[in-house]
Amino acid sequence: MRKWSILFAMAAISTVGCFVYSYFDPDWWLPNTARDMHRVVSTFGREIDNLFLIILFVTGGVFIITQVVLVAAMYRFPDRRDEQGRPVRKAVYSHGSQLLELIWTVIPAGILVFIALYQMGTWASIKYRGSAPRVPPLAEITARQFQWVMRYPGPDRKLNTADDLVVIDDLHFVKKQSVLIYLKSADVLHSFYLPQLRIKQDAVPGLTIPVWFDCDEAGEYELVCAELCGWGHYKMRGNVTVHETEKDLRRWIDEKLAEQGRSQLAMIPGSGSEGGDRDD
Repeated sequence: MRKWSILFAMAAISTVGCFVYSYFDPDWWLPNTARDMHRVVSTFGREIDNLFLIILFVTGGVFIITQVVLVAAMYRFPDRRDEQGRPVRKAVYSHGSQLLELIWTVIPAGILVFIALYQMGTWASIKYRGSAPRVPPLAEITARQFQWVMRYPGPDRKLNTADDLVVIDDLHFVKKQSVLIYLKSADVLHSFYLPQLRIKQDAVPGLTIPVWFDCDEAGEYELVCAELCGWGHYKMRGNVTVHETEKDLRRWIDEKLAEQGRSQLAMIPGSGSEGGDRDD
């Protein structure tokens, strides 16, 4: 019944068509800026996308070849029966071909070895602690259900001191500068994910994990949790702001420190911030 071969051919063509279409549609393609859907804004992002496209081309080529062979076989050898319902063509049973089995084992193995070796440099530059930039940490980020708690150094430029700035779901840094953060989890497993920068790192309870990245274009980006961490997982989103200059970043930190100081003052009884002055 050759109609099945036509159905399989249409399914394969539709699948390939979706991949081709995705390249021209920003909603279907990789997560980049809306202004330029094909421009990756981070160094690691370009390396990761290169690996992704190599794997996509290899697997896509194999998919097309196997589908062509499958459809051709289904079309050439349909199930035919005579008037009594008996098969017209006699079945042939074969043990197989050792040469063919060797070919389809060696070629995939060679491709996997190539990908494993080719990606080692990228993996090392992103994950090996020896590759971390020699810069002061921008912030300490603690994941907890269901928010990102971000602690920035205060005026003394040191983390975990009394003048630190603490904000929720608001990551800020400067473009074209290497950024180093320390990632923690206060409860369960989370995943720190910057889609446009192609950075993803699990936040593991009990561990402090250094994460480093950069961005070469100022703007607004996303921070999400990529690990199912509980009923409010969908709410665990943060804002990422990349500033043009260090001065812009310091201005934002100073403004937030002033707001934080006023908030702390308002919590002190008798500070005059709860209903004005009182006459004793």
